[in-house]
Amino acid sequence: MKEITITKDIAKQRVDRYIKKYLDRATLSFIYKMIRKKNITVNGKKVSEDYFLEEGDILQLFLSDETIEKFQTKKSKRRARSRLDIIYEDENILVINKPAGLLSHSTRKGDFEKNIVDSLIEYLIEKGEYIPRLQNTFTPAIINRLDRNTSGIIVAAKNYQTLKALNKAMREQEIKKYYYTIVQGRVKGQRNEKAFLSKIESKRNRVKINQPGGDEKEIQTIFRDVKGSANYTLLEIDLVTGRTHQIRAHLAHLKLPVVGDRKYGNPAVNRKFLEKYQVEDQLLHCGTMILSGLEGDLAYLNGRRFEAKVPEAMEAIIEDLFREEM
Repeated sequence: MKEITITKDIAKQRVDRYIKKYLDRATLSFIYKMIRKKNITVNGKKVSEDYFLEEGDILQLFLSDETIEKFQTKKSKRRARSRLDIIYEDENILVINKPAGLLSHSTRKGDFEKNIVDSLIEYLIEKGEYIPRLQNTFTPAIINRLDRNTSGIIVAAKNYQTLKALNKAMREQEIKKYYYTIVQGRVKGQRNEKAFLSKIESKRNRVKINQPGGDEKEIQTIFRDVKGSANYTLLEIDLVTGRTHQIRAHLAHLKLPVVGDRKYGNPAVNRKFLEKYQVEDQLLHCGTMILSGLEGDLAYLNGRRFEAKVPEAMEAIIEDLFREEM
């Protein structure tokens, strides 16, 4: 028999959904059967599958250790870690400045390349704030991801309730994200552009802008000029929707390719910047994030503005390109 004390991180979840996370290889029909037969109880009593767990509840699984192990995916303990550049931290969230070249998370199971998520987990384990054996259904997670070669702000949740609330705020576009990039071409003022984006099935991890009529997702990108020259513009981008490669593909479609972008950019411009500034990838940085739409215990975060300075190499290029406007 296994007893689980429901902590704050676990509370407010339906019992069947929690058990499905805990016994991730078990079928829902098996879980419902165990609940009906009182092989799964709460505080020693039978509950319905839609019972919401409360902090302090004792969840009891009258199952053998062998059965529990059979229905649990064994988690790898090996994680590659890199040092985190932490902008802000409290009991609920971590705000991290990701450098270009580092993955947001591992790309596939069994891949142990350094990434933000694994580094986050190891960091919290060392601090004693996350103990995997006591939290079988929750793992600290990030709410936004950046491409490997995009730098800037990533926000992580330390507990389930915070992750749920932040993900909801992100879906409802309550969280504002501002990116900075250098593009080929001149932009004056602000532009609000909408389009439709879809994946290119024949090319892994690439997208295209096209007309609606299939699996296209509507996107919206607002951008304004910060500095400009005859041939280039430093843009601030308000990412309204957050689709994969949205900024890079959308700007390329608008004839404003991101400098250094090997997938969607201008090869001739990229060669020029490689030779002059050693730029090998897109000059794109998530520099500002503003939180809102949070309630209850997380309301204190509403209006919090987090900033990550543009990387030094990108800042040097900005100063050189737009010297006359400094």
